[in-house]
Amino acid sequence: MIELTASDGASFSAYRAEPADTPKGAVVVLQDVFGVTPEIRKVADAFAAKGYVAIAPSLFDRVQPGVSLDHDEGGKAEGAAISVQIGNDQAISDIQTAVDAVKDAGKVAVVGYCWGGDLAYTAANKVNGIACVIGYDGSGTVADYREKRKVPTLLHFGESDPELPLEAITQFRAWRPDVSAFTYPDAAQGFGCNERGNFRPEAAEKALERTLFWISQYVEGQQPILLKNAGAYAQAKTEKKKKKKADDDLGPPLD
Repeated sequence: MIELTASDGASFSAYRAEPADTPKGAVVVLQDVFGVTPEIRKVADAFAAKGYVAIAPSLFDRVQPGVSLDHDEGGKAEGAAISVQIGNDQAISDIQTAVDAVKDAGKVAVVGYCWGGDLAYTAANKVNGIACVIGYDGSGTVADYREKRKVPTLLHFGESDPELPLEAITQFRAWRPDVSAFTYPDAAQGFGCNERGNFRPEAAEKALERTLFWISQYVEGQQPILLKNAGAYAQAKTEKKKKKKADDDLGPPLD
């Protein structure tokens, strides 16, 4: 763990993982309500193994340092209570500090999970110096549909999430054609985490494949273009054209 100093002079910790060779860029990993758990550290390590400097800021430190909760209902309730005390504005400020801490490695992506997924979506319009964002399971994201995203934004949702009806995701798609959103059948919140009962290996693998491709485009590749009335979006496509399936892109056409 390292220590970061925020804009207000306060300090908080972060888990940082370094690639073996010259960095291709950086990834800021945003925790869920369980804190910077061993699973979140594994996610950061995996991005480092792909060639990126990865950093996972401990966004709960201002209220309770070193939070790492069990993946159960008790841990979820405790973490949710802490997240309310932190608030979005403070979290976004600390995310900016984390981005600034790794920007010397190159372009920066932000990837968030659950609560962190909502924060990643917000960061697209609030945090400076990021090339793209990816959000998983952001149950609050679909209510934040009014503003175009300023950087390319990729979202992953489970189709069987009781906290987020598929109808709400479909409506979000209509509101935000500048966002690329995917859904995954028989998947609920936490489908990408192998420490949780909702883990779905096939969906997790597909979402990760799309996430890595998204990062490679915008962290290693070209700058996004700004399409009229659509916000920032990709010139490149996320995958080869194929017949639409239930878990296909809910965003704008990619061809």
